[in-house]
Amino acid sequence: MLLVAFALVALLACGVGGFALLGFSLPEAVYMTVMTLSTEGFSGADRLTEGGKLFTAALAVVGVAVFVAALGLIGTALVEGRFGPAGRKRRMQHHIDALRNHFIVCAYGRVGQAVAREFEAEGIPFVVIENKAALEEELQRDHVPYLIGNAASEQILRSAGIEHARGLVCAVDSDAENVYITLIAHSLNPSLAIVSRASEAASAERLTHAGASSVVSPYTTSGRRMALLAVRPHVVDFLEFTRPGSSEFRIEEIRIDADSRLLGRPLRQACGGALPLLIRRADGALEPNPDPDTAVRAGDTMIVFGDPGTLRPIEDE
Repeated sequence: MLLVAFALVALLACGVGGFALLGFSLPEAVYMTVMTLSTEGFSGADRLTEGGKLFTAALAVVGVAVFVAALGLIGTALVEGRFGPAGRKRRMQHHIDALRNHFIVCAYGRVGQAVAREFEAEGIPFVVIENKAALEEELQRDHVPYLIGNAASEQILRSAGIEHARGLVCAVDSDAENVYITLIAHSLNPSLAIVSRASEAASAERLTHAGASSVVSPYTTSGRRMALLAVRPHVVDFLEFTRPGSSEFRIEEIRIDADSRLLGRPLRQACGGALPLLIRRADGALEPNPDPDTAVRAGDTMIVFGDPGTLRPIEDE
């Protein structure tokens, strides 16, 4: 754009100077230059010599070329502003700013990608924070809302909407970074449910002290799953059967708030056609296979099994 502006100024200067050398006064030279460049034509052409006419024609041709180039550059700038990286970044941030009750996934490695796929399958809103710019193309290809930056940065976490988030998943492959991210995230939103990855067993306690609600070791979890597949394969099949997208049945947790219409009802009535598997009381006590006549209390969390038709009425309560 600066080059085009310079070309226009140079063209005006050459035009005015050229017409002045041909014997025209300064106001006449300015007038004839502007009229030539605008292709409007002008009076006084009969005063031009043969050389003057050639100069005027050359000035008009160069002026049109510069004008077309300027339009092209302006059009390109407008298109890039709407569809280029800057426009895409603005639209992404606008989408993230509108998120509520969402999850923040820190890192888009193998663990982070698996978490993102699960959230997508369940229709849960989320945003990914990835520190490696090299993964940006992959994030775009997967149509994942994302921010490029350090998840331990307070500014990045705020840009991800941490004040309105439901939870955060630390999937960074460094325990030290996960501890720091957890600490910052917990300080920004103490009510945030934070699930963090830990490669070393010693890191689990640090993460808990930092504010993590749950700590997961991918290696320990994989080992347990492999052992379960070897010993109780049908149990694993059942758990896979209840995953989103695998069947119409799923296991869901229903929290009973103080204003819930299910409050005080017996389980058989509260669960409708769904099967109650477990109740977690407000004090953390677990009641597996609860009695159908057990009353539902404020702060309870019911773990139930059923299809969307039986689960939806409970969730709506």
